Amino acid sequence: MYIKKILLAILIIGLVVGGAFAYMVYNAVFAPNTKFNNSEAYVFVRSDDDFNNVKEMLTPLINDMSTFEKVAERKGYASNVRGGKYLIKKGMNNNDIVNSLRSKNIPIRVSFNNQETLADLAGRISAQLEPDSLTLLNNLNDAEFLKANGFTNETKLAMYIPNSYEFFWNSSPENFRDRMLKEYQRFWNADRIQKAEKIGMTPNEVITLASIVHKETAKVDERPRVAGVYLNRLKVRMLLQADPTVIYALKLHNGDFDTVYKRVLYKDLTLDSPYNTYKYAGLPPGPIAMPDISAIDAVLNSEQHDYYYFVANVENFGYHKFAKNLAQHNKNKEQYVRWINAQKINR
Repeated sequence: MYIKKILLAILIIGLVVGGAFAYMVYNAVFAPNTKFNNSEAYVFVRSDDDFNNVKEMLTPLINDMSTFEKVAERKGYASNVRGGKYLIKKGMNNNDIVNSLRSKNIPIRVSFNNQETLADLAGRISAQLEPDSLTLLNNLNDAEFLKANGFTNETKLAMYIPNSYEFFWNSSPENFRDRMLKEYQRFWNADRIQKAEKIGMTPNEVITLASIVHKETAKVDERPRVAGVYLNRLKVRMLLQADPTVIYALKLHNGDFDTVYKRVLYKDLTLDSPYNTYKYAGLPPGPIAMPDISAIDAVLNSEQHDYYYFVANVENFGYHKFAKNLAQHNKNKEQYVRWINAQKINR
């Protein structure tokens, strides 16, 4: 009888201890372990981060680090950290947190617009993805890559089609560059290539002209008409005489792409640069920026007309007045010159 009581006591103690242990295990694995007030938080794990780095990032987000460590070690995450962007939801338990960090790298939307240089693009992308701007720029400027894919130092801007693209945050510079090449190739489908051939241009030449059109007018509905003017000039071998190319030539000559030029002066037109379309016939050596898709398609689907000239319309700002002959253009230009002088815009 005494032995039975002892065995019963041992059994009860065992059940209590076992229950307590089971509760502790359950609590460590499945009890909520977040302490932030928002509905969710994001953790950005760099490619070279280790578990200590991850714990440092999680310190402001979770209540009990010790239980998180045990679960992470037990599930093999502590020794297998992966870079990326990860979501932590309010109320998540350690098991959920580890599962998210281990296998739920979230893709993000990366966007860029009409950058004037690859340095500008690298800066824009580095603000959205893990790689730093210098590493990105070195990859974008890689001479072997450019040569292997039909680009030169002058045409390299043409490879980047401004848009939004999906990437993982920890994508490498090579991943970004190679993806942009694929997007360029996808963009130049059979229909666009056929339209380019119809106007006697290569894709890179279309983008070069589109970059000028883009800079000339921000009005998307006007771009096909502006493109038509330049195509008309090219057909009869007139100088393009595009102010944006002169501005680009000035920036390139001065090594300064930050200065804003509000007015092109007559002395600027004498600058000896292949980008100065007042001095050299035909298209410049390459694009002066990364034109929007609307500008590229404006060249491919230009308006058919007899205009050879245009100037800013001071009666309808943002748009232009178009002319078929020089006499009509000079009248339009006089109105613009009077207005710009009245505004005292000297540069």
